[in-house]
Amino acid sequence: MRPLARRRIILAAFGGGVVLCAGGVAFAQPQAAGVVAYETQGDSAPAPLAGLKGDAARGRAIVVDRQKGLCLLCHSGPFPEQRFQGDIAPSLEGAGARWSEGQLRLRMIDATRLNPATSMPSYHRTEGLARVAPAFRDKPILDAQEIEDVVAFLTTLREPTAAQEKP
Repeated sequence: MRPLARRRIILAAFGGGVVLCAGGVAFAQPQAAGVVAYETQGDSAPAPLAGLKGDAARGRAIVVDRQKGLCLLCHSGPFPEQRFQGDIAPSLEGAGARWSEGQLRLRMIDATRLNPATSMPSYHRTEGLARVAPAFRDKPILDAQEIEDVVAFLTTLREPTAAQEKP
């Protein structure tokens, strides 16, 4: 199954774990608290996780929080009050103009679906990860509500940066 192909992922209870059914093939997975199912279409996860509505103010707080989201470790953006913003990943300025809500959501959930070599963390995935501290095993970095909050904030960043305005 190609990573960017449209697929429907269905969770069902199965003896202490869950069964993932994707494209007619079932995979047993350990049940992880806080991880919810989602559907991808191309390079997007178009539907909000668990039908939740995000809050942009809470999302901004997560983005600038150096203990929770750690976004500014790699990204810069429209955060004049924040010192020491990263420069190894794209600026978050204009993110809502560059990517759709669904594209932003999939990048937050699991950026490795789009680029297997990315250094961006999979914020809502627990399986297949390496070098995870025991205290954080089987726990997503962000829960479904937090993912939706960050997505809601990122979609508000519609103004292009000066570099993007140049022809």
